Amino acid sequence: MELSVLNIKGEDTGRKVVLNDAIFGIEPNDHAIYLDVKQFMANQRQGTHKSKERSEISGSTKKLGRQKGGGGARRGDINSPVLVGGARVFGPKPRDYSFKVNKKEKQLARKSALSYKVQENALIIVEDFSFEAPKTKNFVEILNNLKVCDKKSLFVLPESNNVVSLSARNLQGTKVVNASSVNTYSILNADALVVTESAINVINGILDKKEA
Repeated sequence: MELSVLNIKGEDTGRKVVLNDAIFGIEPNDHAIYLDVKQFMANQRQGTHKSKERSEISGSTKKLGRQKGGGGARRGDINSPVLVGGARVFGPKPRDYSFKVNKKEKQLARKSALSYKVQENALIIVEDFSFEAPKTKNFVEILNNLKVCDKKSLFVLPESNNVVSLSARNLQGTKVVNASSVNTYSILNADALVVTESAINVINGILDKKEA
């Protein structure tokens, strides 16, 4: 598949980029996407939640009443979970939510996400660009020219560019990443995927590795 390359004014440059069908034209694997996104979301969790158990509550451990003859259920100390101010039964404890996803599975997930964007006509190729100084106004102009100002957009650069990143930092709904760190969740979370010419080559180099 070929896509036209646009400049930052939104005009067709006359050049075309041939997309690798092994990356941008596969049959998407929804289960691989599910696993990769689930792992990404799990890694965002700090896992520091904690509630106090019975032994951690400050209070007397004296039994409140006798075992029998009280006319109700048997009750222990004031820290009992059935009482107001008592402990919590089976409450959350600090834990690590991360889990392993195989490298090939993660690559398949990213290929599937990219293929979905191609199918949805949500992939835009632009020529490489930068700014002399960080200016949000310049980045907004690009968004307007590419007609993605009202969409959640992800810009993929070949490498980190601090000037471009700072220019987009204050724009809600717009994110700038370098090609080596783009992930399945970010791709799917964007309504418009804007990739520079050089970034396409980086993506090809990362995802087109032959399986051993």
